[in-house]
Amino acid sequence: MTTRDSSHVSSPNHRPRRSHSRSLSTKRSPSPIVAFSPTPLSPDAKGVKNITRKVIKTLEGLGHLDTTDMEEQEGESDEKCDISDATEVEASLNPPALHQPKKIDWEIPRKLLHSSIGFATVYLYISNGDVNTVVFVLWTALAVIVPADIFRLRSPAFERTYERCLGFLMRESEKKSTNGVIWYILGVNFALTFYPLDVATVAILILSWADTTASTFGRMFGSRTPPLPPRTPILRLPLAPRKSLAGFIAATITGTAIALAFWGLIAPVRNDITWAWDEGVLASSTKPPSILPALGVTASGLAGAPGFLGLGAISLVAGLVSGVAEALDLGSLDDNLTLPIIAGGCILGFLKLIGLLSAPP
Repeated sequence: MTTRDSSHVSSPNHRPRRSHSRSLSTKRSPSPIVAFSPTPLSPDAKGVKNITRKVIKTLEGLGHLDTTDMEEQEGESDEKCDISDATEVEASLNPPALHQPKKIDWEIPRKLLHSSIGFATVYLYISNGDVNTVVFVLWTALAVIVPADIFRLRSPAFERTYERCLGFLMRESEKKSTNGVIWYILGVNFALTFYPLDVATVAILILSWADTTASTFGRMFGSRTPPLPPRTPILRLPLAPRKSLAGFIAATITGTAIALAFWGLIAPVRNDITWAWDEGVLASSTKPPSILPALGVTASGLAGAPGFLGLGAISLVAGLVSGVAEALDLGSLDDNLTLPIIAGGCILGFLKLIGLLSAPP
């Protein structure tokens, strides 16, 4: 019995059985059932990897896994992934399309019609067109356009037909309000009715060309120039916040060029004009009497402001008036109505002022 036991112990193929206590100590206990409640993701979520790490840390707190080595090995890689994940999330939340500049609507058909009125005005002026006939034609057109516009705003079926034919000439803001053509005709007829013909012609050209260049250059370069101040420095007139310095400069230069070219080249084809190269405002039959004698001044004063100096002064005033009148914020009033009225009135007022301060030499 002893020998068998010893040989059995010394056998090389014999493997001693592990103790029952050791087997009990190495057996893993069953994992408890863990219930997770969904947690809303924060806005700065950094991808699936961060969510996985949060789950691992939660299990680590229950004593099942040890992630120390994992975190030591992946510390630097996690930081890089966090940065890349954050970049991807930001790119998904802010796609490049959102940062693209807004497409500019150049309103080419509308601007072509707007500008063509100026050329038609010049043609009628140099061809000795009758002002009364022009005014009558415009009032007749208005008698047709106004009822059609009212019917358009009240009848959806007629509105669709109207916009199918003429919508390309309208702005989006006009499709639910009064058509700008109505204000345009009213402004033109006011100038032709109440101002001298040459002043009215310049006012219409400012409406036709200065307004167009202000809109075009404002859309092209308005974002690169500062906005206009809320009010003018001297008279504290309100300026529209949507207007830009680029548009103001374009309107000012265009208004100056219009007055310079008209009174320097075109106006002399007619006889009764408000300003002439040789006599200035003294050539006008409607010149107001001079106030210089009443002031005890025996000199001729401005003498009618003839020549280049007078033309230059009138042109600069016309340009400044064009820029300011185009940029004014007059509430719901349409600039097609206000621009020719304000521009023509200010230019005529300046000519009258020259006449008051002038006497025949």
